[in-house]
Amino acid sequence: MSQLRFTTLVDAPLTVAFDVARALGRPWARPLTEVVSQRPWRDEYRASHGGGRLVHTRTFQATAAGTLVHEQVDGLPRGRRRVARAMAAHLDGYAAAAARRALDVTQVVGAALVDDRRRVLVAQRGTGGLAGLWEFPGGKVERGESDLSALVRECREELGVAIAPGSFLGEVPLDGVVAGGAPGASTLRVWSGRVTDGELVAHEHSELRWLGAEELEALDWIPADRPLLPAVRALLARP
Repeated sequence: MSQLRFTTLVDAPLTVAFDVARALGRPWARPLTEVVSQRPWRDEYRASHGGGRLVHTRTFQATAAGTLVHEQVDGLPRGRRRVARAMAAHLDGYAAAAARRALDVTQVVGAALVDDRRRVLVAQRGTGGLAGLWEFPGGKVERGESDLSALVRECREELGVAIAPGSFLGEVPLDGVVAGGAPGASTLRVWSGRVTDGELVAHEHSELRWLGAEELEALDWIPADRPLLPAVRALLARP
């Protein structure tokens, strides 16, 4: 028995990378049965293969450049080179298909802006169904914009300041519809950052606050931002 591993960087959010991978399947002659599906983080398929057991596992990892897809194939009794060639061709087509699909999905970006006192800026929604809840500032990525360009623009429009984006903090799937797209297709991608120019003004929020790591948990957060709190607390703990 043998094992093969593959890693593919896909220029698409987690949700798109997962859905396209599932739609395209795997390049095996025999049908596979899905035994694990944890959208958009992991899936696993199995099939009988020459008296043994073929197991194909994929995990999806959010990065600043897109989704990193790790694939592992276990239980190959023969044909290792043939399988490797088939997978390479399959993954090239998969990456291209996911990148095309991503063009039709409106993404959301957010900024965890940190000041010199190791505090992060939080903003309270003033209108809409989430009024009164707290979030990290940001907004939708426009067609033709990069994530970071959108982040800079949104902070200028919402807060009246120029920012310098920093490290990528994480990605969270959004349950609802964004900009008329398919439900659950978009994600929130968040970066750290700092204010480089201007004075903060709450153009679109009811309140802005600078808070320390120990103060974040007590706020009533919008559902998409709360999963990012561990990454933000770790950011604030850095020397």
